[in-house]
Amino acid sequence: MKVAKFGGTSLANAEQIRKVCQIVRADKERRIVVVSAPGKRHPSDTKVTDLLIAYAQRRLNEGEAASEKQAVINRFVEIMEGLELPAQLSREIVAELEESLAATPADQPDRFVDAVKAAGEDTCAKLVAAYLRQLGEQAEYVNPREAGLYVTDEAGNAQVLPEAYDRLQSLRQRQGIVVFPGFFGYTPDGVLVTFSRGGSDITGSILAAAVKADLYENFTDVDSVYAVNPNLIANPKEIRVITYREMRELAYSGFTVFHEEALLPAFRAGIPVCIKNTNNPAAPGTKIVSGRETKDAPVAGIASDKGFCSIYVSKYLMNREIGFGRRLLQILEEEGISYEHTPSGIDNISVILRERFFDEKTESRVIKRIMDELHVDEVSVERNLALVMIVGEGMRRSVGVCARATAALANARVNLEMINQGSSEVSMIFGVKAADADKAVLALYQEFFTAQSTFPQPAATR
Repeated sequence: MKVAKFGGTSLANAEQIRKVCQIVRADKERRIVVVSAPGKRHPSDTKVTDLLIAYAQRRLNEGEAASEKQAVINRFVEIMEGLELPAQLSREIVAELEESLAATPADQPDRFVDAVKAAGEDTCAKLVAAYLRQLGEQAEYVNPREAGLYVTDEAGNAQVLPEAYDRLQSLRQRQGIVVFPGFFGYTPDGVLVTFSRGGSDITGSILAAAVKADLYENFTDVDSVYAVNPNLIANPKEIRVITYREMRELAYSGFTVFHEEALLPAFRAGIPVCIKNTNNPAAPGTKIVSGRETKDAPVAGIASDKGFCSIYVSKYLMNREIGFGRRLLQILEEEGISYEHTPSGIDNISVILRERFFDEKTESRVIKRIMDELHVDEVSVERNLALVMIVGEGMRRSVGVCARATAALANARVNLEMINQGSSEVSMIFGVKAADADKAVLALYQEFFTAQSTFPQPAATR
């Protein structure tokens, strides 16, 4: 049994939905289909989810948003007309969509926004199920509440509840094809709540784990995961097999192929994941598994992400001051700020943060608290940083990876602001100026991939 999830680009218009349905029908093991909201039809187009967010925001600000509402309806009408669905059925689907959009913001705007955003996936699932039936398949739309996809009450950031897996397991017993909307679930009290943006991947992974699928297929618009961003490198190396841990690290650092939270349910259930291309379903894709042979290549992929800053704190004899690190991080906790990394020395420590959580007012307040409460010698903030990461299970058994990486960056004249390696030794992170991020990625790709014939691999330790 397979669970197949299709992303927004796979469902952007009637032609794409026809491809999706052909893929589903080509393999009888694809019995659960998870859909996103329709994505962009062309580069300058707007995703349906973004149209819905624009509608919700204007409703909240001005009380009405007729043009934004019509833009959403028009997208779905265009798709249904292209699929030649019966007029009466199309009217029913549009009526249900309008009912979702008519929700009253009242005094809970977060709940209103979640309800509106979910309408994209929900409507898409209904019309995909209808088209499969039109093709002669036994297919049904299943609502997450009916199926028992219970989540926490965290608007825009829901987490699946443990009891959901037992309830969702019954989907395995249903006959025919189940078409399930991604991106949202319900609290046990029946309140609709969405996952974080891109959360349809999470839905697919949850369902695959719940029904104990043999494979979770995630269909997108690329043939495979690449070792580096293909917008930076022409024809980069394709990754055929990658581990959950490697993929999780790369997703954190900017890989947009797969939602970074989506791997956990599949990982815990031991279900392999395969990323495939809707427009080229014959391509083998990339398999995500628990373990793989690393052979002689220490690095599996390289990624980068911008939008970071660092708080540098220095105090003489810091290493002898019991509880210093805890009190520093407690200040951030009390300010509602999460941190990413904390590289440190004997008398200093840096805390890496996402810049979007650290505006100028927050910065001023945090610096004052650090000075007043921790009595440090120096505290400063550096902005406009990027984190560049090399990832690979083979790094744990290879000598000289860090030396090769830093030499490559030095030759490219990229100054390092920070180096950090986790205890798992599967990833190594380099902090650089945001302006140097692409240059750093190119230098590392050249070192570990295109130059492998001239740079022999270090022998693995035993």
